[in-house]
Amino acid sequence: MIQWGMIGAGDVTEIKSGPAFNKVENSSLIALMRRNADKAADYAARHNVPHWYTDAESLFKRTDVNAIYIATPPSSHKEYALAALNAGKDVYLEKPMALNAFESFEILDTAKRLNRKLCLAHYRRELPCFLKVKELIDSGIIGNIQYAKIEIFQPEDSAIIAQTEENWRTNASISGGGLFHDIAPHQIDLMMHYFGSPTDFFGFSKGRSNNVADIVSGQIEFQNGVIFQGVWNFIAPESETRDNCTIIGSKGKIEFSFYKEKVTVSGESLEESFEFSNPENIQLPLIEKVVKYFNGEGENPCSGQDGLKVMEIIDKFTGI
Repeated sequence: MIQWGMIGAGDVTEIKSGPAFNKVENSSLIALMRRNADKAADYAARHNVPHWYTDAESLFKRTDVNAIYIATPPSSHKEYALAALNAGKDVYLEKPMALNAFESFEILDTAKRLNRKLCLAHYRRELPCFLKVKELIDSGIIGNIQYAKIEIFQPEDSAIIAQTEENWRTNASISGGGLFHDIAPHQIDLMMHYFGSPTDFFGFSKGRSNNVADIVSGQIEFQNGVIFQGVWNFIAPESETRDNCTIIGSKGKIEFSFYKEKVTVSGESLEESFEFSNPENIQLPLIEKVVKYFNGEGENPCSGQDGLKVMEIIDKFTGI
């Protein structure tokens, strides 16, 4: 039985992840930590979590907790991940892995040294829409993959960005760099999931101040020869709002959205569209695989090595 302790019980855990830990077989959320006692107690009562704390050390001391889910902003990922690993717990860590690649490397290195298990919450890998994209790629229906591009153009008040009281996502000291750091890890991770190991990558960014990038452009060359190009613009006019990924092969193309759960495949004599619905708790399919991995019943569904590589690419794109 994987008995979870959760650090951070904010809005992102209310539906996306928190309830899933009690729905997955051989998994139970038994304790949580949040610095605000009233909010910690309220969350525990509403979600039937038996124990709550306002400090992480008390959570780590529980011998019945054998895995930790870290759902705090990136600025505290390194601190809590290292403490959890040193306390003998396996770790499921929210994205982005940390503030930068240097911190991410330290987390991964510690997990390896202590022989602990580490997974990243790049949960889109396991959602129906993106599983379908991978199935289409692997089927060869569009031939040999040549090129992929992402265009994310959003106005400043974007509907695809999670809303929080503090709006910490645009504070580089907390988020690592801005809205790009919030959503791009999922998208870059999917490109790696589809195309394999990157061999080279570079990019450019432009921002107002404080290392917060409003516009980011980047390119990746993958080991299998696929060339990727991505553009993210978080100050676009409403009229230019878009959310597209196009994958071009020698026999056709695949097009999909990251936020509309629709995939279209087309070629010389083929055009077909697929629409999907996500589970209520969007992280549940990945958490199910994480639990199996922690129990020794499966492979790591999203490794620390992948999380580190995503951060290396993000740092290169934004010039950190």
